[in-house]
Amino acid sequence: MIERMKILFLCTGNSCRSQMAEGWCRRLAAEGTGVESAGIEAHGKNPRAIAVMREAGIDISGQESTIVDRTMLERADIVITVCGHADEQCPALPGNTRKLHWPLADPAKAQGDEPEVMAHFRATRDEVERRVRDLLREQGLLKTGGRP
Repeated sequence: MIERMKILFLCTGNSCRSQMAEGWCRRLAAEGTGVESAGIEAHGKNPRAIAVMREAGIDISGQESTIVDRTMLERADIVITVCGHADEQCPALPGNTRKLHWPLADPAKAQGDEPEVMAHFRATRDEVERRVRDLLREQGLLKTGGRP
């Protein structure tokens, strides 16, 4: 198998948005696409993020909350920051690495009753899916089949 491209999703705590992006990318990317996520810090797994991704048929429960390191940055062709803090704190990237920024709201900060909070998680999940699909389509890496 030939590795086509390596994508790293970077967030503050690697517990919600970047985990969702990794899950979607693993589901939607053509075979051989390298995908990982990390955080400036590691905040652990968010059970609501796991739940809403499971609703979409994607199990992210086995993904770990990881702190970004130099090796991850060096092997990435594209680094995508999914929050302002990660964008501001992103370490210097190697010259051949492209950086994109997706300013996604943090669903973990949503307030209200449980249905309202879960609605924020679902909205983030759906926005992440749209952005991942667009990225993969632009890069010629969107696999055929999968979820419409």
